[in-house]
Amino acid sequence: MADDDKRETTHFGYRTVAKDQKALMVADVFHSVAAKYDLMNDLMSFGIHRIWKRFAIQCSGVRRGQKVLDLAGGTGDLTAKFSRLVGEDGEVVLADINDSMLKVGREKLRNRGILGNVSYVQANAEALPFPDNTFDCITISFGLRNVTEKEQALKSMYRVLKPGGRLLILEFSTPRFKPLNKAYDLYSFHVLPRIGEMVARDAGSYRYLAESIRMHPDQETLKSMMLDAGFDSAEYFNMTGGIVALHRGYKF
Repeated sequence: MADDDKRETTHFGYRTVAKDQKALMVADVFHSVAAKYDLMNDLMSFGIHRIWKRFAIQCSGVRRGQKVLDLAGGTGDLTAKFSRLVGEDGEVVLADINDSMLKVGREKLRNRGILGNVSYVQANAEALPFPDNTFDCITISFGLRNVTEKEQALKSMYRVLKPGGRLLILEFSTPRFKPLNKAYDLYSFHVLPRIGEMVARDAGSYRYLAESIRMHPDQETLKSMMLDAGFDSAEYFNMTGGIVALHRGYKF
């Protein structure tokens, strides 16, 4: 019975919740923050998130004519850059489980004139609605930590990658230096919720986001999870002292 109970619960930040409730609770968070998402990203990271994303693009190896899945693509920062890289002959699918985020992303990209080679799909990372061997590259940027069954999501991503394809996971991770850990905790649990309250009128959602980062697997654990999911090779790159890491996996 104890094992059954354990399988039926998961973490929502520091709270233990029923697995079938987590997706709804995460959805509520992103419905709440969608309208201010881009502004809050700039404020929370002091704009550094743009450098992290630029590095992910550079590591993607995406070329003209390829097909890319921007999973948990949110407001479309990576999709916009991939759209230019793949050109008219390529395709980028912006997928997100949250319809509020998807709507914000669609409106933002269309207002920037990004139309012809981008499509939008509401999708759950744990059960991607695409055929096997579809994409040359998959990215998931600051989204994996919100997925309930991460192992299942990684297997689903592996399945829809083409042989020779790459998965890139850009995510908050575990700082490598103890002095940085203390400053990071102070910022995450005291400053960040206050910014959320002032700008987005929602301290609770940003407190959850800080907690979800601490519950996310560290760099080596996530690398092992990728290999266990079937990826033939995996590596990671620490940025900003390990506050963020980019994991890259290959399907051969």
